[in-house]
Amino acid sequence: MTTAFDPRTRDFLRVVAGGALVLAGAPVAFAQRAPVEGTEFRRIKPAVPTESDKKLEVIEFFWYGCPHCFSLEPAIKDWAKKLPADVAFRKVHVPFREVRHQQLFFTLDSMGKADELADKVFAAIHNERNPLNTPEKMADLLAKSGVDRKQFMDTFESFSVKTRMRKATQLTEAFQVDGVPALGINGKYFTAPSMAGGNAQALAVADFLLDAERKGAK
Repeated sequence: MTTAFDPRTRDFLRVVAGGALVLAGAPVAFAQRAPVEGTEFRRIKPAVPTESDKKLEVIEFFWYGCPHCFSLEPAIKDWAKKLPADVAFRKVHVPFREVRHQQLFFTLDSMGKADELADKVFAAIHNERNPLNTPEKMADLLAKSGVDRKQFMDTFESFSVKTRMRKATQLTEAFQVDGVPALGINGKYFTAPSMAGGNAQALAVADFLLDAERKGAK
């Protein structure tokens, strides 16, 4: 393996040592070097076009049914709120195992309620043992939060939602996502807690790669 971006190791140290991203028990050794290409992250070849050429882009690939995504949710939510203005963050639900949850996400996103109701959906699945595996179960849950049942069901079966699902599946394949949660960085890089050694480390790698992109790393 070769260490990528060695001249910027000091920048990575500042990211990890900054405090906000360091979790109890995070390996100290990881904070003493730059992230290693092929281990903590990998390049995407060919690069994937981003939605805007005016901002750097971070995509979180996730699945509502994934316990590791549920575990990451509080940390990534806090991290995303603190991203600089030159970074656009968005979530993409993968089509793993089943597509009903993917359809649920893009329905809520189309209704402008995905962020607002994410905690309730995750809690229902992981804490309340409600699989949300039918549109009716989803509508029952969401109605408790004031979501109009008919609007939800109409949007759930809409052409626009199914189009967004297809595009999300294509994006998942372009990034060669084989597990979640995972992060796509500006269409060029891919990292994940499973690669970086934990949630905090993955977010630190993402910060490092964003900074490298700002500096025009090749």
